[in-house]
Amino acid sequence: MIKKLANWSLFTLMLAAGTVAAELKIAVLDTQRALVESEEATALLAQAEKELQEEQQEVTGLRDEIEALQQRLQTDGEVMSAAEQRKVQKDIEDKQIDFQFLVNKLQKEVQDRQQDIFQQMVPKIDKVLKDLIELEGYDLIMERANLRYVNSKHDITRKVTEKLNENRQ
Repeated sequence: MIKKLANWSLFTLMLAAGTVAAELKIAVLDTQRALVESEEATALLAQAEKELQEEQQEVTGLRDEIEALQQRLQTDGEVMSAAEQRKVQKDIEDKQIDFQFLVNKLQKEVQDRQQDIFQQMVPKIDKVLKDLIELEGYDLIMERANLRYVNSKHDITRKVTEKLNENRQ
């Protein structure tokens, strides 16, 4: 008798859970994409890129110098003295060390700028999400990166981007 009652209770609970799940409004958001596609973030990224242009040119110039020295060593190496070959090879090695240092420094600076922009945009995304939750009644919003498959009808990334752009103006 107790076993039948437990089975009946479990069956009733499963039916009720199915009804609740059917009413659950779920959305999926690709936060990174929403930020990158927003007008404000695009402008901030362009500004950061412009500010780092000088460092980028320095890296490019150093790379070109290394390639020129390597080309010189390859084409004129047979007519150079051993001392001159060692000097050019040493210059190449020194410039490669400088190049690697500058590349690492530039990458760190780019990452720092991107992180700053992201931190600056988080409160704005939170506000947009709050507005969308109130407007459309979402019960659950999940990050796209954590999911294997999502039906596109649940993706609100475009809505979030549009709201970010609206709020900017």
